[in-house]
Amino acid sequence: MGKKSQLAILGGEPVRTRPFPAYRTIGAEEKRAVNEVLDSGNLSQFLGTWSPGFHGGPRVQKLESEWANYFGVKHAVSVNSATSGLYAALGASGVGPGDEVIVSPYTMSCSAVGPLIYGATPVFADIDPSTYCISAETIRRVLTPRTRAILAVDLFGHPADFDAINQVAQEHDLIVIEDAAQAPGAKYKGRWAGCLAHMGVFSLNYHKTIHSGEGGVVVTNDDELADRLSLIRNHGETVVEDKGATHLNHLIGYNYRMTEIEAAIASAQLEKLEPLTRARIEAAEFLSSRWSQVPGLLPARVEPDCRHAYYVLAVQYDAQKMGVSRERFVEAVKAEGVPLSAGYVKPLYMQPIYQQRAFRCGANCDRYSGSVSYEKGICPTVEAMHYEKLLYTMLIHADLSQEDLEDVAFAVEKVALEAGSLAA
Repeated sequence: MGKKSQLAILGGEPVRTRPFPAYRTIGAEEKRAVNEVLDSGNLSQFLGTWSPGFHGGPRVQKLESEWANYFGVKHAVSVNSATSGLYAALGASGVGPGDEVIVSPYTMSCSAVGPLIYGATPVFADIDPSTYCISAETIRRVLTPRTRAILAVDLFGHPADFDAINQVAQEHDLIVIEDAAQAPGAKYKGRWAGCLAHMGVFSLNYHKTIHSGEGGVVVTNDDELADRLSLIRNHGETVVEDKGATHLNHLIGYNYRMTEIEAAIASAQLEKLEPLTRARIEAAEFLSSRWSQVPGLLPARVEPDCRHAYYVLAVQYDAQKMGVSRERFVEAVKAEGVPLSAGYVKPLYMQPIYQQRAFRCGANCDRYSGSVSYEKGICPTVEAMHYEKLLYTMLIHADLSQEDLEDVAFAVEKVALEAGSLAA
């Protein structure tokens, strides 16, 4: 066997010896926008009083108007992170002690811990094995009379099946929150991801498709929810008397405000969303086409009438067909100079905070009359994906050349072709 065909982990030449280019979206437009803010001297114009400054400065309000127009929604409320946006959305929904919120076990921790901020109880629904999102079917399995809201995540950039989820919510008078942190630019039946529920939350964290370092935006078409989101964002307790607000639940003391610099960067980034998303789709489709020919690999499926935004490209691995463990396969691909990851995040209910029930309220609250399980085995699909099947790569971004993508594709194909030598 020649050195080029022999696996690098066994002494052969690696496919790739130089690093892949970093994903960089910041350019002259963002620098110009930041300098304009610096020259103005106004880095933030939020005031915690009922005044024109309550809703922020000109750059914040400009971003909110642009975001609402771009996504075709009535209201966009900027925040300092998507985490803050999720907490504000949960607060606006009115959840509290004794209530249950159905959440995903396979996502960033804040999507599930959010209910605990308000004393509610997170209840985990299993994921769909194709989209990796919770579904109407898995939600129905864990519905109880205590369910107050559903927080569904568009994981990896693929929208959840919101028509079916919203139908469940309508039947049971529930609020639905869409966590679209990984899915700006995705679509579901012609509609933008993030705009498919009562409220949708976008992320502008530094490693998302577009970003402002940190930040987020919450969108809604509901006037009352938008009003409550704005109050929760900016110390609502100080203004409710002057404003004449009477619904005071969850309006105490938060500062989720975005700065003028972040808003200026986000406005420039929003203009780049479509080309950056198209580049990710093209890269993911190229890799998926190549790897779909490899026995033992099943690239991401895109559901009918959906557009996947590909925050990451997920692939399912069949160790029996490949003839080698997933962990050994990943180790061999990495030795070829190509990053590849096994699993995503550990199922959230397996984290110590849930295993030890280390929270003051939630399921420990004397107002909670239910019985919720966080034991291993409650979500078998997510456990199979995380511990046995899932692989993913983030090498699908706009700064990669065709040659870079060829190396990514070939490294996996090379290891698959010679997998038998790994098991020997």
